[in-house]
Amino acid sequence: MEPRELRERIREGLWKGPTAGYCPGYTQVNVVIVEARYAFHFLLFCQRNPKPCPVLEVMEEGVFEPRFLASGADIRTDCPKYRVFRGGEVEEREEIVDLWREDFVTFLLGCSFTFERALLAEGIPVRHIEEGKNVPMYITDKPCEPAGSFQGNLVVTMRPIPGDLVPKAVQVTARYPGVHGAPVHVGDPSELGIRDLNAPDFGDAVTVKEGEIPVFWACGVTPQVALMALRPQIAVTHAPGHMFVTDRRDEEFAAW
Repeated sequence: MEPRELRERIREGLWKGPTAGYCPGYTQVNVVIVEARYAFHFLLFCQRNPKPCPVLEVMEEGVFEPRFLASGADIRTDCPKYRVFRGGEVEEREEIVDLWREDFVTFLLGCSFTFERALLAEGIPVRHIEEGKNVPMYITDKPCEPAGSFQGNLVVTMRPIPGDLVPKAVQVTARYPGVHGAPVHVGDPSELGIRDLNAPDFGDAVTVKEGEIPVFWACGVTPQVALMALRPQIAVTHAPGHMFVTDRRDEEFAAW
């Protein structure tokens, strides 16, 4: 399925699930929409924390068409599911047209789903795709570098990798610094403050087989933890795992 076709299906309410494994070869992104008064400090937060928050496009105030990544798309309707932050409350919904404001600034951040095709091409399994699940995501005990009112702990995704393939997985993903790049941790989850791999904070638990090592990558859900701490009047993100699928090819973001 081409990205434009998938976005049309999403817009029409015909597709509502996670996007992992869909439109292989095309870049998927995290979405963060904040009021203009927060935009500079959020951009600074991303600049100070480039592993979880690699910025691929920033849209001007009130603009809902991501012209660089997906000309003709509509950021208000083309994610399968959104999260709306109001104070300390979070609501999930399928579109945000009625919430749109002229002072909204949209940030599109790289997503690790982008490099999964490259992993598969090298014979490295991607378990959540195999099992038809959303990728498991965990809030760590590692604080991000704060910026203005934005602060919070790093969120990571986890993929179990056969021990002999871990070096190759590191090498493959390091080619994509704009979509989180190389892992931030390999091995013992407790070193990140993760107590139970079977209890992710977002997404679904996946099987870790004998001889496999949990490998952790920085995750673009990190800003959502910061928004929960900020408690803004209103902000919007994608729901974890329900990404915006762009028209840009993954290889455009490969460093070599």
